[in-house]
Amino acid sequence: MRPIVERLAELTGLRDRDALDVSLLSALAELSGACRVSLHRLVGEDPGRRWLMRAHVGAVAAGGRTEVQIEPLWADLRGQPRFDERPDWRDCLLSQQPRAWQPVDTTSLFPLWVDETPVAIIELETARALTPTMRRHALALLQVMRNQLGMLDYSERDTLTSLLNRKSFDESFYRASAPLPVAVLTDDEARRRETPLSYWLAVVDIDHFKLVNDGFGHLIGDEVLLLVARVMRGSFRFYDQLYRFGGEEFVLLLRCGTEQDAMLAFERFRTRVETYLFPQVKHITVSIGFTDVRTGDSPTAAVERADQAVYYAKHNGRNQVRCREALRREGLLADEEKSSDVELF
Repeated sequence: MRPIVERLAELTGLRDRDALDVSLLSALAELSGACRVSLHRLVGEDPGRRWLMRAHVGAVAAGGRTEVQIEPLWADLRGQPRFDERPDWRDCLLSQQPRAWQPVDTTSLFPLWVDETPVAIIELETARALTPTMRRHALALLQVMRNQLGMLDYSERDTLTSLLNRKSFDESFYRASAPLPVAVLTDDEARRRETPLSYWLAVVDIDHFKLVNDGFGHLIGDEVLLLVARVMRGSFRFYDQLYRFGGEEFVLLLRCGTEQDAMLAFERFRTRVETYLFPQVKHITVSIGFTDVRTGDSPTAAVERADQAVYYAKHNGRNQVRCREALRREGLLADEEKSSDVELF
């Protein structure tokens, strides 16, 4: 088993959240000799919050090696327990205190918070109760995990809206557009490929936002941005990736089946913004343009295609959702691709 200091060094060197989950659970399994370690993430919005089994590891193999299984974020939440259906996990998370440390207990619960946000419960099942040394090591690992996730949030999120920021977009986009080698597909992944899901990228622009700033001031303008972000979070799934690119421009990266599915999701959000009552401003609208994300796509090319659809929407009535590919099929956009203003050397 590697020393605890090596595990701490490994955690502080990671930036990918899946890799952090893997490293944390692997470390906890090795230091405790656990039969099973599981991470149950709290996902969704009130009142529909549920526990999602995000990662788990079984018994430590010979030689101290562990294999952590990561579950996809887009699992069907209907099969996951509701927040109140696991009162032991709920109470542990809300109290922010580890549970089940009596001498005879072989299941221990650890809450994971980041700043003021409850994130997950980690469950350790061991043959014997954890020793005081094991508990201290587990708490040290969890503290490092909290610090690391807090730093990631600070660097990856927009300070005003708490949505993801522009800097974090490219890496997520390349993961969405990368082909998955057939040779490494698991049986579950192969079954999912039988009903493939695609990624769709949308650019959202608040209509006449300059009039809001000019007429009501920048403080009210910031409030409008905050509330649009809140409506956005309530309109999409917990694993959809929502970005603020700056000013009144937002970008959405969704995973769903068809162009029509994407249109329905974006239209639902547009309608909710249109009917939302904003303080002082009362009503605003958004124009949305979207495109499909293709294998080997680049962030610049995809955003540029979505921008073409936004441009069309804003010059043809605003307050609408337009698909760039549909506009081309209908002959409403020229076939020529807009060339980027950025020169690559």
